[in-house]
Amino acid sequence: MPTDLEKGLEVFEEMLPPEISANVRQSLDDKSFGAERARLSLEFVFGKLWSRPDLDRRSRSLVTLGILVAQGQTEELKVHVLNAVRNGLSVREIEEVLYHSVAYVGFPACNKATRAAAEALKQAGLIE
Repeated sequence: MPTDLEKGLEVFEEMLPPEISANVRQSLDDKSFGAERARLSLEFVFGKLWSRPDLDRRSRSLVTLGILVAQGQTEELKVHVLNAVRNGLSVREIEEVLYHSVAYVGFPACNKATRAAAEALKQAGLIE
């Protein structure tokens, strides 16, 4: 039976581009200040949460985007917008999540999130 770290690495590598997952894999042997955070993230967030069977990754991406918009976490949102595409969401569906958030977090948070999402999608060549 795979450990939470092994499950987390598998999910992480399926969701993120190879250059990011390679960097994270290398960082597991890092002993510098704060390096243990990567291991904890892999074990808990990806090994335990993203690996649970009752929500698929597409649904988890929808939830994650909404939470990040509500928290104003635009840098993390950029990463998860691209994860959401890899998890099966269309650009239009991502846009709809942002529109839907207006009712719950307001226009300023939605505007900030929309700019961040557009930046990530442009850099990935998914929108003009």
